[in-house]
Amino acid sequence: MSDNAPKKKAGLFDIRVVIGGLLGIYGLILVLLGLFNASDAELARGDGLNINLWGGLGMLVVAIAFGVWARLRPVVVPEEPDDTTR
Repeated sequence: MSDNAPKKKAGLFDIRVVIGGLLGIYGLILVLLGLFNASDAELARGDGLNINLWGGLGMLVVAIAFGVWARLRPVVVPEEPDDTTR
């Protein structure tokens, strides 16, 4: 196979995009719950720590890291399959 063969990027089918997207959605939900729905009972169970807020922020950071990783190092898929793997 020559080096000039056209290649495609995996794009949305890259597992890092899927994982990052799911973590981002769940993280955003937890941040919103931590900001607007934190009761005194929940804070007492968390020993004064807003667990939803901090857990959601952590998930958002990891989701952003997955997105940056997928953007900087895309998976390149060759246009034609390689016959030497059979």
